[in-house]
Amino acid sequence: MLPLDDATLLGLLKEDAPYGDLTTRSLGFGASGAKLTMRARGPMTVCGSEEAARIFALLGARAEIAAPSGTAVAAGTLLAEATGPAQALFLGWKVAQTLTEWASGIASATAALVGAARAVTPGIGIACTRKAVPGTRALSLKAVVAGGAEIHRTGLSDTVLLFPEHRAFGGPDALASQIARLRAACPERRVVVEVKTLTEAEAAAEAGADVLQLEKFTPDEAAAAARALAGWTGCLAAAGGITAANAAAYAATGMQVLVTSSPYYAKPADVSVAIAPA
Repeated sequence: MLPLDDATLLGLLKEDAPYGDLTTRSLGFGASGAKLTMRARGPMTVCGSEEAARIFALLGARAEIAAPSGTAVAAGTLLAEATGPAQALFLGWKVAQTLTEWASGIASATAALVGAARAVTPGIGIACTRKAVPGTRALSLKAVVAGGAEIHRTGLSDTVLLFPEHRAFGGPDALASQIARLRAACPERRVVVEVKTLTEAEAAAEAGADVLQLEKFTPDEAAAAARALAGWTGCLAAAGGITAANAAAYAATGMQVLVTSSPYYAKPADVSVAIAPA
């Protein structure tokens, strides 16, 4: 995944310090040389170290990444460091720290969920939805990829997902006719159909769906659906309410993909920052 662009990072700096760092400027040592280090306080999967380093570089410091996004690290591991004028390091400090903590929290939660599911079914796919905190989608998606998951859909423009709400506009024969229309209009896309009952799942499979997204099925219900559709050649995905605590149970049901939003609500990781005269 690409790092956040410079305009976004400069926007974060402007939000935090629109007129500079009053404290450091008033103390008068802003031009003095300094060194900043960022370290993991506990085990984590890192995300955001590239953005942190770039923040300091944009402010005129020299920055180096020690642990790239996606790296699983132990407590005390160096994540990034920067050297340069004290005013630059103090100005970028909290923006870089907060960004790395928040993104690493999502990446670490994702890694925990992926690990729990794949301990039961090694090849199972884990896909995170686009339901990140508004305004944070680019960094959120980078974080889930860093944690070992894939992206369910980046937005409405890139995938075909037929909801029950769409089918309400199609009349009594909506399911089959809408699947056929989607297949004709988007021949290079797989047609995903969200279903809420086993009956709906069987009907969608019969009507030609490529993927069935089982919405809020319990593990027992998902397992029953997998048994009922054992001869079907499409993909089964469970979605809704899947967390690290129940991922193993869902992974044992015969699903090929687990779809989740839970990593976006993870507690931020804890990153320590030290700044000292160079």
